[in-house]
Amino acid sequence: MKFRCERDTLGEALSTAGRSVATRGGSGAGAFGLRVQVSANKLMVIGTDLDLTMRVELEVVGLDDGAFVAPARLITDIVRSLEPGGVTFGGGQDEVEISAGRSRFVVRTYSLDDFPVLADPGVEQIRLPTTVFVEALRQVVRAASDDDTRPLLTGVLVAAEGDGIRLVATDSYRLALRDIAGTGPLPSETDQILIPARALSELQRLLTSVGTKSSSAQSIGFSMTELDATFSVSGVFLTTRLLDGRFPDYRQLIPPNYPSQLRVGKDSLLDALRRVRLLVRDNTTPVRLSLRPSIVELSVVSQEIGHASEDVDADYEGEELVVAFNPSYLIEGVDAVVGDEVVLETVDATKPATVRAPEHDEYRYLLMPVRVS
Repeated sequence: MKFRCERDTLGEALSTAGRSVATRGGSGAGAFGLRVQVSANKLMVIGTDLDLTMRVELEVVGLDDGAFVAPARLITDIVRSLEPGGVTFGGGQDEVEISAGRSRFVVRTYSLDDFPVLADPGVEQIRLPTTVFVEALRQVVRAASDDDTRPLLTGVLVAAEGDGIRLVATDSYRLALRDIAGTGPLPSETDQILIPARALSELQRLLTSVGTKSSSAQSIGFSMTELDATFSVSGVFLTTRLLDGRFPDYRQLIPPNYPSQLRVGKDSLLDALRRVRLLVRDNTTPVRLSLRPSIVELSVVSQEIGHASEDVDADYEGEELVVAFNPSYLIEGVDAVVGDEVVLETVDATKPATVRAPEHDEYRYLLMPVRVS
């Protein structure tokens, strides 16, 4: 096996695939490695922990077909450390040689038989607009839970909605919902699937870094089987196992109407929230919003530290009301809104409030209030 490739291109491919390599557990040493395979002038780099698989395909100067499995972190660090220019990989069953300029490394390889057998990602079935999908991931993934004892809440629901799809995530304290119109139906017999939030976070990172470097990345290929889903862009394929189970019925959480509505500048609200949050030292101290005509007063009271308050100009319709929220959750919801203004809609101090843009409701962020005396 032998091939030659530019350092920066190869380093990026190894780094991308390496993000899905197992760091612990696994069956056999090969589970911690990258599979690197060259056929003619096509190089394929694969990393996996069985739940998440990253496959990168790129053009190289192929000198001899073959494959090897080597420690992911080590070969990535070696390639990144080399001087700019061409890098040559060559080797047999037991070791691979990495050379560039006057540098030469020989790395022991793993057995190819120890690397997991992976299903083919298949042919893409629909395409998703890259810019819109990246924005949707940014808005929704943040609301997924990181509590592994509630596995269904660590996923993001992808469901058919009208002529497009809807993304939903919740950790039971807040819920984020984003509609993407015009994508066509899900390529599946079911009307919804549940994708691990971890995989979508990696996809968001991938689309931000790889997707913006190619004119072919205006849309993302998407395919799925009964067990997994695959996203592809610019020669990179991300495959993730689907979560097994039914997502909670989120629709019953959305109030049918809101008697109170606050309209406020996004940056003004965010800046004020971040200032008063300086007195918050744990997740139990809420920020109180006193909603009054033409103004919203933000206040934090900490028995051990002190108190802070700030008024922000706003348009408010409804009865005067005091409602309290977890400040970090509220900041994340407001930050995810696209535009210069946000709308906060409330029923009362005990029912979920909604954060959205004034003229659009394709993105909605529901947040449970915190009960205060």
